[in-house]
Amino acid sequence: MSRIYNVLFLCTGNSARSVIGEVLLNHWGKGRFHAYSAGSRPKGEVHPLTLELLHAMKLPTAGLRSKGWDEFARSDAPHLDFVFTVCDQAAAETCPVWPGQPITAHWGVPDPAAAEGTHEKKMAAFRDAFHRLDTRIKLFLALPLEKLDRLTLQHEARRIGGTNTPKDAAS
Repeated sequence: MSRIYNVLFLCTGNSARSVIGEVLLNHWGKGRFHAYSAGSRPKGEVHPLTLELLHAMKLPTAGLRSKGWDEFARSDAPHLDFVFTVCDQAAAETCPVWPGQPITAHWGVPDPAAAEGTHEKKMAAFRDAFHRLDTRIKLFLALPLEKLDRLTLQHEARRIGGTNTPKDAAS
């Protein structure tokens, strides 16, 4: 049996982007990955539009919750192989020292929870975040993790964080 990799998606509020990353990697990783999400200052609840979007995409939402990153810095926390920050605030903050020194990368995505306007405009921001993370996660999953050394994995994870979606390339 192949190894299962533990991945933590970090953001400030842990209500949208990091939760979407968690759900997508658990879905596309097909048991090869166990994804988690957390925030530096968790909102305490998953954003309702995150849940609406995940339901619309027919992805599971059971058990999702907004939680602090301190849960993953404790000695009894799962060993983390990768930690991806998905918002600029979390990337700029001083992160805890993660046991086992996981590979880290910044995969910044605009905050859909900050979108204003109609419900449709807000949902468009959530769909954009979803598609950006979906693209990056699929690129990450295509890496031959078992064949790459740590330095190459670090480089590739960071390179993926700079990956533009087709929408980005057009703008």
